[in-house]
Amino acid sequence: MFVRTASERDLAAIRVLLVETWHATYDAIYGVRRVTEITDDWHSFASLRARLTRPNSEFLVADDGKRIGGMAFASATTDPKIVLLNQLYVHPDCQRQGIGRSLLEEIEASFPEARTLRLEVEEANASAIAFYEANGFRPAGRTADCGGGSGMPAVVLEKRLG
Repeated sequence: MFVRTASERDLAAIRVLLVETWHATYDAIYGVRRVTEITDDWHSFASLRARLTRPNSEFLVADDGKRIGGMAFASATTDPKIVLLNQLYVHPDCQRQGIGRSLLEEIEASFPEARTLRLEVEEANASAIAFYEANGFRPAGRTADCGGGSGMPAVVLEKRLG
């Protein structure tokens, strides 16, 4: 798969990827109903479309010409030296093939002025935490409101850049 900037034509496939990945990852933690509510809100077409034009951000997909196997979205904070990795998801069928690492590397390259890459991850998502730690992230705290507005607790991880 190759990594490229997402476009309007990718939104339907990105939404499918996010819904399927969220159910595979979080149904056992939050339940099917709650995951459906979250994906209907956070991963709606309107929400995804807004990311395409958000200033100081990067919206990427991993694409093999037949399917979207992964996606990532990151945005600069009010401090341009700190970038927030809002999303990085790889479809369960495509995991452990280097796609997540490729997306992460491209996000890092997209913000050359950044010195810190920060993210929030559900503390029960052990495989995601292991992935991020294997890619240089370290614990930096906790939040009671993952993503701002969810009311879900999360671990905050950071990676020093440059």
